[in-house]
Amino acid sequence: MEKKNEKELVPFVVLARYYNTTLTRKYLNRPKWVNPVPGEVKANLPGTIVSINVKEGDHVAQGQLLLIHEAMKMQNRILAPFAGTVSFIGVTPGQAIKKEHLMVTITKDNE
Repeated sequence: MEKKNEKELVPFVVLARYYNTTLTRKYLNRPKWVNPVPGEVKANLPGTIVSINVKEGDHVAQGQLLLIHEAMKMQNRILAPFAGTVSFIGVTPGQAIKKEHLMVTITKDNE
């Protein structure tokens, strides 16, 4: 008979040696990683939007300033990851946002 409180062991390998361990509740409940969507500019930290330098429909060059996001008393310049057209702006100046908030979406130019 199996004990009800016995935790499941998970195998892993380190330098060609096999080990078994249990996973903590904190690890099991962590947010799962998702593959980023190209063109979606999300906040890495919670903070406040100071200013927006583009509007929907604007064409932007790679590295162009999109907006300024203040987090932890620092003003962060958010730049365009590639050339394209701004298709969505999800923030307004003065707005407080959370981590992973979608700030801007850019549609890449066809090459």
